[in-house]
Amino acid sequence: MAHLKTLCFGLGVFVFGVLGISGIAQQAPAPPPITMKMLKPDVWAGIGGAGGNSTIIVGKTGVIVVDAKQTEAGAKDLLAQIARITPKPVTTAIITHSDGDHVNGLVAFPAGIKIITHENNKKEQEAALAAGARGAPPRDRLPNQVTTKTKESMTIDGVKLELYHFAPAHTSGDLVVYLPAQKIVSTGDIVTMNRADDNPNIHFEKNGSTEGWLTNLKGMIALNADVYVTGHGDVATRADLQRKLAATTERRKKIAAMVKEGKTVDQIKAALPDAPAPGAPPRGAAPAGGAPAAGAAAGRGGPVALTYVETAYQEITKGTRK
Repeated sequence: MAHLKTLCFGLGVFVFGVLGISGIAQQAPAPPPITMKMLKPDVWAGIGGAGGNSTIIVGKTGVIVVDAKQTEAGAKDLLAQIARITPKPVTTAIITHSDGDHVNGLVAFPAGIKIITHENNKKEQEAALAAGARGAPPRDRLPNQVTTKTKESMTIDGVKLELYHFAPAHTSGDLVVYLPAQKIVSTGDIVTMNRADDNPNIHFEKNGSTEGWLTNLKGMIALNADVYVTGHGDVATRADLQRKLAATTERRKKIAAMVKEGKTVDQIKAALPDAPAPGAPPRGAAPAGGAPAAGAAAGRGGPVALTYVETAYQEITKGTRK
C-alpha cells in the first residue's frame, strides 16, 4: 500500500448520539483527526474522525460519499476536507448500513442530495426514528433511493458502481460498494480492522447473521479488489479479508460443534472467549483510566449487544433474543 498518498488534517469533534440507541450519552473525548488517503485518482478514504470511515469519489460534476460520519460536526469536518480536494459539491451519499456512526452526519450534508441504501437499511432507520432515536438525522435525510437485489449496477455522474447485498451480515441492510474501474470496495462494518480477526461485529437485534457474514466475505474476496475501505481502522487488502474469513470460519465451526455436543452458551463462551482487539490490553485486564470494559452499555441505555458467540449460538440453535 506504499503507493497511497496520505494527507492528515487536525480537526477534532465530539461524539454524541447513536442512531437507534436511547439514553443520555456521556460526553466523549475528541476523536482522532480524520486522515485522508488517496487510493486512486479521484478516490479517497476518510479514515477515523467522528464515526466510521468514509469513501470519497469525485465524479464529473459532483462528489459521491460512502458513509456520512456520526455527528453534524464530524460530517462538517469531512465536508471541509472534501472541499480541500475538489470544489465540486457533494451530490450523492451511499450509506452501507443503519448504524448512527455512519448515518447521523447526513444532517450536515446538502439538502436535496441523493441518498442510497439497501431497502432494509431504510426500514431500520424509519423504525429508529419512530422510536425516538437520539441523534438521528431528520426525515428529509432518509434514503430516497433503495436497492433490492443482490447486485445492482449503476453509473452516477460518470462513475460506474456495483452495489451488493450478498446477505444480512453486520445488519439486515448491509450494502457493499464496489468501484470496478478502480478496484476499490467499501465494506461498511462487515469488515473492520479494530477487532480481532475471528470476532466480527454482528447486530443480532438488527437481524445480522454470522452465516451471512461468511457469505459477504466470500463475495468481497471474489471481487478481487486492490483496496478495501473498512468500516473502522485502516484500509485492508484481499489477504486481510482471506485471513479474517479463515479465522471466523474456524471459530464458528467450533461453536457449531459444541452446540451439537449439548454445551450451553456459557460453556461455549468460556471455551471460546472473544480475543482482544488489536492493541487492546490482555483479556481480563482493566482498561486504562478505569473506563468501562468493552461491551459495557455505560451511558447508552438499552441492552448490552450480544457477543459473537452469543449471536452464533442463537443463530445455530434457531433461538431468538429475549
